[in-house]
Amino acid sequence: MHSQSGSGWIELICGSMFSGKTEELLRRVRRSEIARRRILLFKPRIDLRFGHKQVASHNGMTRSDAVAAESSASLLAQVPAGTDVVAIDEIQFFDPAIADVCRELADRGVQVIAAGLDQDFRGEPFGAMPLLMALAEQVDKLHAICVRCGAAATRTQRLIDGEPARYDDPVIFVGGSESYEARCRTCHDVPGRPATGARSLGPPHFPS
Repeated sequence: MHSQSGSGWIELICGSMFSGKTEELLRRVRRSEIARRRILLFKPRIDLRFGHKQVASHNGMTRSDAVAAESSASLLAQVPAGTDVVAIDEIQFFDPAIADVCRELADRGVQVIAAGLDQDFRGEPFGAMPLLMALAEQVDKLHAICVRCGAAATRTQRLIDGEPARYDDPVIFVGGSESYEARCRTCHDVPGRPATGARSLGPPHFPS
């Protein structure tokens, strides 16, 4: 997506784990680097899988230096005037105000590129993602491959000791292939999920 010179916008890359979100985010960051734009790449401090100072794809093949931010407010405070592009990985882990931060940056003329899980392990909207999807000029939903049947995967299956996590397990748990699998709607399993009509999809779950 192209904007007029000097105008800001928000583009959101979403999908399940292992769908290539971070790889696509870093691809867009590299394109901006080639264009000699002033870029800042952020990650939530909660994500320590590759240390505080790097964003990397799950296979570890694609990496880039990043700034770890504790909150949406601290992220905004670290964006100096003159920044052209702000990229944010794992944006679903930030507090709800991250949506307002992205909107403020875009209003300043910044290109915001964000990547995150659109659904938690329960298959429900994750954090501020629904609002970000509504605010963004561009939304790209990527798919992984279901490890069970090979269909397009849109869900993230959390595993505890090799078994599906229960519905009432904590929403926030940072992990990789040892804790999660990509699965399709049919193969996604959440023991203890309330029957349809017995649960509400709102308000969304946010990390404390």
